[in-house]
Amino acid sequence: MPMIRLTVPTGALTEEGGAAVQRDLATVLMRWEGAPDTAFFRAQAWSYLNVLPEGAQTTAEDDAPRFLVEVTVPQGALSERRKNGLVRDATKTVLSAAGLAPDDALRVWVLVHEHPDGAWGAGGAAVRSADLVALAQQSTDQAGA
Repeated sequence: MPMIRLTVPTGALTEEGGAAVQRDLATVLMRWEGAPDTAFFRAQAWSYLNVLPEGAQTTAEDDAPRFLVEVTVPQGALSERRKNGLVRDATKTVLSAAGLAPDDALRVWVLVHEHPDGAWGAGGAAVRSADLVALAQQSTDQAGA
């Protein structure tokens, strides 16, 4: 199941952007992962917002806010094309939430962490890729019924 975490400095998001960015990023992740758009899978697309205290983020050059998006998915869930689309859309989503222009895209870093099959657990048991495929198929079948 996908998870996405955005780390931002205090005050870096607009009020409107701060209210919507978590769901927007989860939606971007689900779309690029190819997960079915069902209530079950939307509930499994966890999205975290970590807000750093003032002064906790800087560079050697300046104190302009930087944004870190960390994505966790099962290994093989994202082809190169899907990773590129995810990185592009997550960057656009963060820039929009911060009220920044496309020229500020280098201030957004997206790290994709892929976990090997069986290295992910939920509900007290290891979850394998085959389990996720079966859940997706079952969810799709139920949605179409």
